[in-house]
Amino acid sequence: MIGGRVLDASAVVAFAAGHSVYAAALVWTAVEEGIVLTLPSTAVATAWSKLREKDHPVLEVLLHLPVSITDDLTAARARAIGALGGEQVNAHALLCARERGWALVTADASRYSGVDLAGVEVEPLP
Repeated sequence: MIGGRVLDASAVVAFAAGHSVYAAALVWTAVEEGIVLTLPSTAVATAWSKLREKDHPVLEVLLHLPVSITDDLTAARARAIGALGGEQVNAHALLCARERGWALVTADASRYSGVDLAGVEVEPLP
């Protein structure tokens, strides 16, 4: 079984903006070890809107790494995410992690307080 991690919007921003050496270490270790990184499309859109223009090329690099996959927001996916309730960008990341059985990496674990995390390990960036 191939393992991986799901990066939420805050983790994507932390990597692309260079705010976290831990996020950088996670991404480059994933590349070296062949660990899949799932990027929910809603997290990518949110990160793009929050990042400075000078950080957009770093996000582009992340999106095109051989270990990165994007979980697209199809109509069926949108219904499944909507059924979870709460902030949709967080629900999308949570659903990706739950379905894959992978850890959910976040730079802001508080965004998941009060949310049903059954079956999901939240891995906060230090």
